[in-house]
Amino acid sequence: MRAVAALLALAVTLVAGCSAVQPLAEVSASHTTLPMPSGAAVVPDAFGAAVGSCDATASLRPSTNAGPAVEAIRRRGRLIVGVDQSTNLFSFRDPVSGELQGFDVDIAREVARDVVGDPDKVEFRLLASPDRIRALELQTVDIVAKAMTVTCERAERIAFSTVYFEASQRLLVPRDSPVQGPADLAGIRVCSQVDTTSLATVDRVAPTATLVAVQNWDDCLVALQQGQVDAVSTDDAILAGMAVQDPNLRIVGPSLEPEPYGIGINKAQDDLVRAVNASLERIRRDGTWLTLYRKWLNVLGPAPRPPEPKYRD
Repeated sequence: MRAVAALLALAVTLVAGCSAVQPLAEVSASHTTLPMPSGAAVVPDAFGAAVGSCDATASLRPSTNAGPAVEAIRRRGRLIVGVDQSTNLFSFRDPVSGELQGFDVDIAREVARDVVGDPDKVEFRLLASPDRIRALELQTVDIVAKAMTVTCERAERIAFSTVYFEASQRLLVPRDSPVQGPADLAGIRVCSQVDTTSLATVDRVAPTATLVAVQNWDDCLVALQQGQVDAVSTDDAILAGMAVQDPNLRIVGPSLEPEPYGIGINKAQDDLVRAVNASLERIRRDGTWLTLYRKWLNVLGPAPRPPEPKYRD
């Protein structure tokens, strides 16, 4: 999801609880007065969004030659992966087993298969969106597989794999909603997650909408179901996971922004970037990518071809 410097600054403000952000203690009469999800806040005024222009989706060519980062992971005997647990279809907890599962979880297991020789040799660490880049910089995780859009701003701080999934930002609304697209968002509440690019995109296409930032995507779903917001906007793949949980919701409108997903890696670990790209190249080639798509994402429609990789070297 496309980040901008102003949005990153907003995220810091929201997390820090700065007085510029107004907690949703009071909701207008047209909305329910049920308690809002913890940490939810109205975004104060428009913050603007200049879309960056670079070649961030071009990554390093794949290689299976182990360098220092890959060797350290192999000595440890497991791959440490940053994920979340509230993105249905991509990374979420099975309600029966309590195990993490989803498209991103399985992609991470395929990387572990190639890097350490066993798809089960993975340690998953839960990360909030504002923490994922810092976790890579501090090397508390090896990779982040968290429906993270490749952007120029993020690529200044971390490295990305080649694109492994192509999403598109749209809108989720109740089935009886009159909202059909961005032109209908004037004056209504639109929910998205803090420290994502979705907030900036909504601000750009509907500057008079009221933006509500929450900590987790589940919070947007709950707020929409409780009538505390009128729409949710983020990647269609994430919205589809919400719609699966509630048949009274539907995805509407055109694409607001393309959202190419990449695996995040520490910027200094070129050998790990190449190893991850080698794994992604394998799953594109041997049919694993299509198998995983059909397992988790059929709700989005027939399986497309895997995204074509772009390399800069």
